[in-house]
Amino acid sequence: QPLILLNLLRFATPLFLNRVAHFCRYFIVIDDIWDSTAWGRIAYAFPRNSCGSRVITTTRIERVARDCCKVECKNVYRMKPLGEVDSRTLFLRRTFGSEKDCPDTHRKEEILVDILKKCGGMPLAINSIASLLAGEPESTWEYVWKSLGALTEGDNLENMKQILDLSYIHLPDHLKACLLYICMYPEDREIDKTELLRKWVAEGFVHVSTNGLLDAVDVAEKYFKELINMCMIQPWRISYNNEVLSCRVHDIILDMMRSKSSKENFIHVIDGSKVEMGEIRRASVHYNDKKDTTILETINKGSLSHVRSVLLCRSSLLPYFLDFKYVRVLHLEHKYSLNNYLDLTGISGLFLLRYLKVSCDIFSRCELKLPNKIEELQQLETIDIRVGKLREYPSDIVSLPQLSHLSSMGTMLPDGIDRLKSLCTLQGVDMFKSSVENIKGLSKLTNLRELGISWNGSSESVEESTMDALDSSIRKLSANLRIFTFKGGFAYKPDVPGWITRPPFHRDSHLRELNLGGCRFQRCPEWIGELHGLYKLGIVVREVADGVSIVARLPSLAHFYLIVSGMGEEEKEESVVIPGTGSGAFRALKQMLFNCPKVSLNFEAGAMPKLEKLSLRFRHNMAPQFLPVGIQHLPAGTLKQIWLHVYSNQTQNKTSVRHLLEGAFKQHHPSADITVDFI
Repeated sequence: QPLILLNLLRFATPLFLNRVAHFCRYFIVIDDIWDSTAWGRIAYAFPRNSCGSRVITTTRIERVARDCCKVECKNVYRMKPLGEVDSRTLFLRRTFGSEKDCPDTHRKEEILVDILKKCGGMPLAINSIASLLAGEPESTWEYVWKSLGALTEGDNLENMKQILDLSYIHLPDHLKACLLYICMYPEDREIDKTELLRKWVAEGFVHVSTNGLLDAVDVAEKYFKELINMCMIQPWRISYNNEVLSCRVHDIILDMMRSKSSKENFIHVIDGSKVEMGEIRRASVHYNDKKDTTILETINKGSLSHVRSVLLCRSSLLPYFLDFKYVRVLHLEHKYSLNNYLDLTGISGLFLLRYLKVSCDIFSRCELKLPNKIEELQQLETIDIRVGKLREYPSDIVSLPQLSHLSSMGTMLPDGIDRLKSLCTLQGVDMFKSSVENIKGLSKLTNLRELGISWNGSSESVEESTMDALDSSIRKLSANLRIFTFKGGFAYKPDVPGWITRPPFHRDSHLRELNLGGCRFQRCPEWIGELHGLYKLGIVVREVADGVSIVARLPSLAHFYLIVSGMGEEEKEESVVIPGTGSGAFRALKQMLFNCPKVSLNFEAGAMPKLEKLSLRFRHNMAPQFLPVGIQHLPAGTLKQIWLHVYSNQTQNKTSVRHLLEGAFKQHHPSADITVDFI
């Protein structure tokens, strides 16, 4: 099985793989190989059998391509550049928004033709130049064209680098700094947007105007969008409302940025290849030298004594970095396989620290210890702890005047939480462990925009005073909150009687996301239908009843998940009609997760006109009446992905169930990607 073999590739020895895969048939793609030695180590893992297996490799180096196909060089395939027509289409779409729109002067047309020749049909180069020229006058076109005058036919990769370099040169200084900062991350890393923006702010790259209309993170997001529009970074994970949540960087652009970053002494990537000389301002340590020899040599030479930003992928090196007093940004990625305990008590001496993030590859098991006193870190803006066992924050954390973002994995509220007036984000606090006074104190955090709480305890043990305090605080915060999340325990979702039965959020609130997956309602509350600005909603109920019609009224709702949870009880059999054309129901909905095994759906004509993704769950012993009715009415033009999940504890014939579901949906949505799995 391909999935099994790919997982084995991560952990197994080549000899073991060779023996296991000897009788297997596999199809594997290995992307972006840089040298023949690496291919030699990989190739040794695959047996040469007659089972029809295939391995595809990609590389930018012709010599490596030939070495990968030594047996049959005819199997080397050179990717063809775009032709003239496609190159022009791509350029015009990027520059003018439509391939039908042409340059408004004859001179621009002449320049366009010559620029496309110099780009050589390379999409990355075309996109880069087109983004640079979008909306610019003819004088800019002339300047860019003359700057490309030295390019000739021949080495396309070198031409590409010169074109990208030209795009970089035209960036404003603040965007250059933001772009170069991405060199901190390893190649092919998916970079979380929120994390990146907060680091830019901590580094001082973001310039906020005096009018106060936008805060620093809002301005940083503008920078982020500009870099995407310039094709310098690539959007990766996209939300339900088309917001970019993460990005990646093309490896050619990353190569260019690392070269410039090193020359300008902006960031040094320490990967074990050499000892860095000179004074290093920002260091990214992401190599796997068990003895840490190279980094220790660099430290001993004093090159890191003035380092101000650190991305550290090896926690064993942390004690050495705690001696560097100029660190502003500290991002530690801890490997649980090396140690299940992480001691961060030494950070109390980093007086200039503004950003702290700690993540663990198995966050639920790793234990973290922070210093007992943290008050000296007066510049600290962000604390982001993605480690499972942080019992409590330092007692004086409430004395940090600049703290804006505080996230953890289920830590009780510190005493005096109401003193943190600058907090905009508070995530992962456990209300079950927190005192009533501290829950009341949340109401004083008037700058709070994002609140995420968890309840890891029994609902029967909750005192009425605790629930009243939580209810009161949320009501006082509701006017400013944008995102509210309530998570429950892992094993169950407790009922919360008397809580949120009255509207906790004002009708004119600015709430965008509401995730109430941590508790169960008997039915969907009526007040949810009044939150007209809501983009995303998640809720767990005992019975659907009229809950769908309540939610259907929300004009901006783009993402909706509904779960029926009887918690060991027999769920009530129900039927739900999704209204169609003319009803105005779900007019903006793009993603829907419907986990209601005993509920039959009926889609009317024109239902959910913008739906892109649909996820449904079924019982193993489902009867035909529980299959959705009217699936032909779902929008064939926009519906791209359908997930069908079947509870399979007693499923005898999975093949027939799979064929039944696939056939029912494929008949009406042949272009959709349909997945059936058993859970």
